Amino acid sequence: MNHKPNKSHKVNIITLGCAKNLVDSEVLMKQLESNQIEIVQDSDKTDAKTVIINTCGFIEDAKEESIETILQFVRAKEADEIEKLFVIGCLSERYKKELESEIPEVDQYFGVNDLAKIIRFLGAEYKKNLIGERVLITPKHYAYLKISEGCDRKCSFCSIPDIRGKHISRPIEDLVEETKKLAEKGVKEIIFIAQDLTYYGLDLYKDRRLRELISQISDIKGIEWIRLHYAFPTNFPLDILPLIGEKPNICKYIDIPVQHITDKMLNIMRRGISRKETYLLLEKIRKEIPDVALRTTIMVGHPGESEKDFRALKQFISEVQFDRLGVFTYSYEEDTYSYNHYKDSIPEKLKENRKNEILEIQESTSMHLNYNKIGKLFKVIVDGREGEYFTGRTEYDSPEIDNEVIITNTDKEIKPGEFYQVKITDAATYDLFGEVS
Repeated sequence: MNHKPNKSHKVNIITLGCAKNLVDSEVLMKQLESNQIEIVQDSDKTDAKTVIINTCGFIEDAKEESIETILQFVRAKEADEIEKLFVIGCLSERYKKELESEIPEVDQYFGVNDLAKIIRFLGAEYKKNLIGERVLITPKHYAYLKISEGCDRKCSFCSIPDIRGKHISRPIEDLVEETKKLAEKGVKEIIFIAQDLTYYGLDLYKDRRLRELISQISDIKGIEWIRLHYAFPTNFPLDILPLIGEKPNICKYIDIPVQHITDKMLNIMRRGISRKETYLLLEKIRKEIPDVALRTTIMVGHPGESEKDFRALKQFISEVQFDRLGVFTYSYEEDTYSYNHYKDSIPEKLKENRKNEILEIQESTSMHLNYNKIGKLFKVIVDGREGEYFTGRTEYDSPEIDNEVIITNTDKEIKPGEFYQVKITDAATYDLFGEVS
């Protein structure tokens, strides 16, 4: 059945969740744009009569945000402010039947692999020749490159394999071609994303090919920074380390989510790595790339985490001194291994207290590391202007989640999307202040 929107109507695409969702929305937007359908994104104030919400369903907070956003636009539909409401993405994939029953006001729910169905449902033509092309939601100077879909890991707390399916690597030649197109549009920074970067190539080539992929992307003219996100620590491809050290346009930055440190908790979480192996890996990375910035993710409050485990985790965080760190409390997710085998026995208040203790340690670490940068010169990409200042990032910082460099001498001609040498003049816990030299 065709539900062809009036061509004069705009489609408003709301994107929630991670950067992988953002890329999915960018691909959808390109398909709609190629069908002469006007699009706006993440707008609460628009005359768009059709709204598509790309949801996240990973943890409880994300699910709540997705539900609240859906209900917000259900109210808009009831008030005749919009005509059609569609929901796509992880939440819709995971809870389609429940959503159809509980929020029937939504016109249609689609899963994570239903791009062609969505396009056709809107009365448009799905164009295979556009594979790899997107309308960038990010500022034009950086873009995310999703190198694979799904995940083959079996972490006890994670629902992603059920939502996104098994790991599927994208061919190297497709990713190179996509990056070339992005570079032609003016993109200078490419951020590799996947559920697990380090698994790349095993399904497609029967061998890990992350090094080969990074190497080929680094040779593309116009790409000045390449950044690596979500590099699983188990079976980490050590052959990428010399490449990162040698290639000037590969950022000395690795996002490696360790989650915990005691053997007991790593086993319960089914991480496939030991405490000793984790320490050795981090030491190896820092030895081969002395100026590397390590980002990690920690989970507290998983069933089985004792006070002894938590103390060991705090000691680990204090010793290693990660440059960047995110911490989450355990979310009791249906159909995961932990949900089926453990009771969510740790009170929410205790989880939050543990989270805050980790954050306090990281605040101290971040302040110390930032103060050590005062007086030094860094290459900075300017992301934009905020009030009286420009904001940018060093190679050690990813957009949205990491530190910013606040540039104070705005009397100089400074353009967003350009690189500048910036001397750091002051520091705060999660920000640097500097002047363009």
